[in-house]
Amino acid sequence: MKLQGIFTPNIVPFHDDRRIHEGELRRYVSWLIDKGISGLYPNGSTGEFIRLGFEERKRVAAIVADEAAGRVPVLAGAAEANIDLVLEACAHCADLGCAAVSVTGPYYYKVSQESIEHYFRELAERSPIDILLYNIPQFSNEISVEVVRRLALDCPRIVGIKDSSRDMPRFMHTLAKIKPQRPEFTCFTGTEEILLPSLMMGGDGGTIATSGVAPETVMKLYRDFLRGDLAAATRIQFKILELIETMFAAGNFPEGFREGVNLRGFHAGRARQPMAPGEMKHFLDIRARLACLLADCGFNEVVGKLQPGR
Repeated sequence: MKLQGIFTPNIVPFHDDRRIHEGELRRYVSWLIDKGISGLYPNGSTGEFIRLGFEERKRVAAIVADEAAGRVPVLAGAAEANIDLVLEACAHCADLGCAAVSVTGPYYYKVSQESIEHYFRELAERSPIDILLYNIPQFSNEISVEVVRRLALDCPRIVGIKDSSRDMPRFMHTLAKIKPQRPEFTCFTGTEEILLPSLMMGGDGGTIATSGVAPETVMKLYRDFLRGDLAAATRIQFKILELIETMFAAGNFPEGFREGVNLRGFHAGRARQPMAPGEMKHFLDIRARLACLLADCGFNEVVGKLQPGR
């Protein structure tokens, strides 16, 4: 099955003591599916995968896959610090019935493009589940377009790329170098600011963090694009720009996205990176702005929810 559409990189709700809130995660995942998202993306950056332990990441993937129950495909993050753990995560996600896994380039240490290509070739040879390359050079080694092209054309197990480089020319070069020879290769953007332009140039959708807060809005943009109503899709694209800018402005990523989920009626809790006391006033100002934007999108349940963090 080709992966396409809007996959939601879900946040992970926490209890006040920062333990995973399984009941709220299940309720949130089911709500996203009911709102029409195309698929789920646990253990992504928005889900703070890097702040979870390995067993916690496995548990998050298990909860999401169980709650999805085949209603939508699950693309699970499987980035780990060494290849053996990546393969263990791949096997776990395969056992859960996930559609594919997403794997970043190696992170922390700088690695040559030659070694990055060798790394993914070994993963492709040994993984029991399909792989999407995850290019996010802000936080891991970049996977060059030429390496992506060779992997795409040589490795059937590598079925796509999620590109969060925020680089539209790079995205277009990826399309141009791969799609003519392998049209089924999934090209996702991880940047909602260029979601519509990427779709117009032949992209397949994206892993869009804003869809975890306003799934109705992001899915409407996607549906408007599919039916050729570019004027309507363009209006939504500009609305999304303001929404994500506000959530990023909250600081301490992904606190702004967590607060958006709180405002939609969930108990998301706080991120695992504590917020400095001096940041709280700014955060509450941003929270008020976010509530207004969500209300402007038609989500009137947020009105009156401006009390300090829940």
